[in-house]
Amino acid sequence: MKKIFISLTIAGASLLLSGCNDWLDVVPNNEQVAADYWKTKEQVEEVLAQGYSEMRTTVPSLVYWGELRGGSVYAYQDTKMQDLQNFQITASSTLCKWGPFYNVLNVANSVIKYAPDVQAIDETYNEAVMNSNLAEAYFMRAWIYFTLVRNFKEAPLILEPYMTDDYAVSVPKSSEERIVAQIKSDIETALSTGAAKEFYDDDNWSGMTKGRITKWALYALMADVCLWSEDYESCVEYADMLINSTSAYRPAFVEDPTQWFNMYNPGNSNESIFEINFDEKTYAQTANSPSTVYPWGISSIAKFQYSKAMCQRLNQEYTHYPASIRTYLGAFKPSGNSTSVEGYCIWKFQGSGYMLDGDRGTKDANWILYRMADVLLMKAEALIWLGGETNYTTALELINKVRTRTQINKLDDDVKSDEERMLKALLEERDMELAAEGKRWYDLVRFGKAKNYKYKTSFIDLIVANNSSIGSKWLRSVLKDNNAWFLPIHQDEIDRNPVLTQNPYYDVTAN
Repeated sequence: MKKIFISLTIAGASLLLSGCNDWLDVVPNNEQVAADYWKTKEQVEEVLAQGYSEMRTTVPSLVYWGELRGGSVYAYQDTKMQDLQNFQITASSTLCKWGPFYNVLNVANSVIKYAPDVQAIDETYNEAVMNSNLAEAYFMRAWIYFTLVRNFKEAPLILEPYMTDDYAVSVPKSSEERIVAQIKSDIETALSTGAAKEFYDDDNWSGMTKGRITKWALYALMADVCLWSEDYESCVEYADMLINSTSAYRPAFVEDPTQWFNMYNPGNSNESIFEINFDEKTYAQTANSPSTVYPWGISSIAKFQYSKAMCQRLNQEYTHYPASIRTYLGAFKPSGNSTSVEGYCIWKFQGSGYMLDGDRGTKDANWILYRMADVLLMKAEALIWLGGETNYTTALELINKVRTRTQINKLDDDVKSDEERMLKALLEERDMELAAEGKRWYDLVRFGKAKNYKYKTSFIDLIVANNSSIGSKWLRSVLKDNNAWFLPIHQDEIDRNPVLTQNPYYDVTAN
């Protein structure tokens, strides 16, 4: 792992929190040694703001890692991307570099370590404000490790900041179980003080509540972590903290279908729980935005488009339900005049609005980490795994709530005939509702690994059915090895860290 320190160089307004406000006017100059820097509450918030800025740099990896292996979004250009989607990636690929995530981690660790010291010397930095800042930092650390554990399974668990460039990095990987336990502990710690905010009040930026971490974001992250770790009852518990809240500041599932596209343009909608914000007009923030990661063109094939199988699903829903808000000029726009051709561009991050042919005019769509439809479907999935007629009924109601908003028919009760059928209906609903939002691969892996790999064969069948760029024989031979479901650690990290071992599937020294 490379040596990471807090580098807070003034690099223009792109380093500000969201690019939509004047939350910070400046950031500290150059590389700062902890003892010389941490003096005031303003400095704590400056470092915290850098964490949000660093989160923006992770968005491309969130797309690549969360989508390309899932078979719904395809790389039609770039050999490296195609190697990832075809399960041929190697440890030399830049796509498996985790540096941007450890940059965010170092900011979080720094705030967690030094904010209490600042609170002890700055009389204006009261405990409630400090705990609110800490809640944001704990979320960052938990979210970073949740992303790493889902992609690498094991990773070095670093809980201290790197403050100097002579810090010796020699940390082995921790197990998935150890990392997940730390993630849950961090979220519980963040919530335990009651200081995590429900909302932010800022006249200069109306979207701050969606662009900064709140207790709602902590609930959503914990529900997601519990779903991954098969703690289904806790997943339901944390999902319900969002679904059943009566707070005036709660995020709420938006039932009006005409408001669906507002989640993407202008963004920061009522349904949103937390999203990484970009702003082109004010701060020229386009790099790493999903609008940039998912380019499009009518006359040419875009770098990323929906896969052939996903195009068929989108077209089928549009054909059966022309009023569906998440198909034509909602989720996709065809590369030609026909909606039945392969090569649909990912319109939700490009369009100006539902059924509007023009683009948004800027390349600064936000990246939504969590929204309420996602939470409803998380709860439905947990209930299916818990089993029983009552849980199946509630799960189906949640799935149908999302379908009703979409303006398509509800699923019939006969889908409740068995667990696998329910799970596949749930997976398809998540695929359509959350298309291209970085969720698909993790949804499939959860399905494949749960209950001691109960549906591993069905998981592999889904991958094979959706991948049209490489042969099924290859896919089946690779995916029968559970370790191939995860990424290799980049070789540079292995070379720098003498105690860091390669993930088993990619360990050429073991052959």
